[in-house]
Amino acid sequence: MLGTLKKMRAHLDDAQLVQYQLVVGDGLLPLNPLIGKQLTLTHTGNIFCCNCGKKTKKSYSQGHCFVCMQKLASCDMCIMKPETCHFDQGTCREPEWAQSHCFVPHYVYLSNTSGIKVGITRHTQLPTRWIDQGATQGLPIFKVATRQISGLVEVELAKLINDKTHWQAMLKGHAEDIDLTEKAAELIPLIEAKLHEIGMQKGDYSIERLQAEIQAIHYPIDAFPKKITSHNFDKEAVVSGILQGIKGQYLIFDTGVINIRKFSAYEVSVALTD
Repeated sequence: MLGTLKKMRAHLDDAQLVQYQLVVGDGLLPLNPLIGKQLTLTHTGNIFCCNCGKKTKKSYSQGHCFVCMQKLASCDMCIMKPETCHFDQGTCREPEWAQSHCFVPHYVYLSNTSGIKVGITRHTQLPTRWIDQGATQGLPIFKVATRQISGLVEVELAKLINDKTHWQAMLKGHAEDIDLTEKAAELIPLIEAKLHEIGMQKGDYSIERLQAEIQAIHYPIDAFPKKITSHNFDKEAVVSGILQGIKGQYLIFDTGVINIRKFSAYEVSVALTD
């Protein structure tokens, strides 16, 4: 197979095991059956912008050329920090895009990656968001009206718990199970005043408290790496080894790990070798 990489596609099967597909150009390669086999990814040296398709020397914002990174709303800093949304100031790069992506319901959730963390995502992106982060458990705790509101709530919870995944720890093993429902019951009263304040500003029905079930997530892994060594297409053209597992957006080889999402838009050839 030859083509540009995109983030791996993933879904949960009936056993709550993540089924992965590697996206290579227009092709899809099922990865779960390849666990335990020799897999080689070779970067051709070409990078093609995931938005405009033009060849670029460097990838920005996970697969964009510099021009697209500068002009697209999806690459703006407010996507990483939704609480800084500047739509009301009339400075949004793409107002129509914002209406369909930011002014839609979002979830605020707790997950267990390398430990408990808080996060946010669009209402259509669960459990995909948890899978991409390598979470073994996830629990939506609020459904809110807009992306900005989700960011405002996340900021308050991040004062109490982590809002980042420690990816090295996540790849070395699974964190012990956490009663996320119990943790939510402990945390929410501590931000009640802020929730009321946001509700007064944005409308009483802008934040909905959820009573959801904890989602368990299992990953196809034969062996965890004892030491994390990262492969990098910017430094080495060929990544090869026995595929020992997949977690988050990482392929785990016996020779090291590689974050596929980081190298979106990189043109690679993929081969099974004996």
